[in-house]
Amino acid sequence: MLKGKAALVTGASSGIGRATAVAMAKEGARVALVGRSLDALSQTAQCIAELGRFSIPIQGDLTREEDRRRIVEQTVANLGSLDILVNAAGIIGSGTIETTDREQWDAMFEINLHAVYRLMQLSLPDLMKTKGNIVNVSSVTGIRAFPGVLAYCVSKAAVDQLTRCAALELAPQGIRVNAVNPGVVVSNLHRRGGMEDEKYQTFLERSKATHPMGRVGTPEDIANLIVFLASDRAAWITGGCHPVDGGRHQTCAR
Repeated sequence: MLKGKAALVTGASSGIGRATAVAMAKEGARVALVGRSLDALSQTAQCIAELGRFSIPIQGDLTREEDRRRIVEQTVANLGSLDILVNAAGIIGSGTIETTDREQWDAMFEINLHAVYRLMQLSLPDLMKTKGNIVNVSSVTGIRAFPGVLAYCVSKAAVDQLTRCAALELAPQGIRVNAVNPGVVVSNLHRRGGMEDEKYQTFLERSKATHPMGRVGTPEDIANLIVFLASDRAAWITGGCHPVDGGRHQTCAR
């Protein structure tokens, strides 16, 4: 589906980002792998090399403007063009309206929203040349409200609106913009956000009951939809925020 395409994937060192990078490589794309850990990115690159495909690891901190610019520049320099941008990097943290301080709020928005917005802007000149597309990784929390993760919910709701607005603005130029909204997925997201292993396992077990299909998601579940949206098979799909959550967004408290 993606033969000959050049893709930039953030958060490619683990979880949804890694699964997406590998899935895109399987479909024939050349992939720029972006993340903070070069060792972890090298592991993703090794998986892709074993498929006989090409990737380039690019270490960078998405909170730094100079790194954002360098990431796009190195991607185009190494891949020759840019057809697909996947913003998969993200962070989560606990906090309510009473307990979330400004530092926590700003940190959440810097990665989950501002980095997405800037990478979209910086990629546009090259995406315009290829009539490429963008897929943002949002969350079910962008669609529905959940207590205890205030800044995360609001940042993901903002990503959804950014996706919709950009899709309308860029459609005349042939650039599509979509988002995916995962439910609970087995990854390092929650543990990096401070959740201890025992509590995380309890959370995953409870999530089986809160997701109508009776299980939590895998990174590959999300990657499959991202690959489709990034492909020409989705050529008439733009501005959508697509739940991939086992039905979680349809539920309400009872």
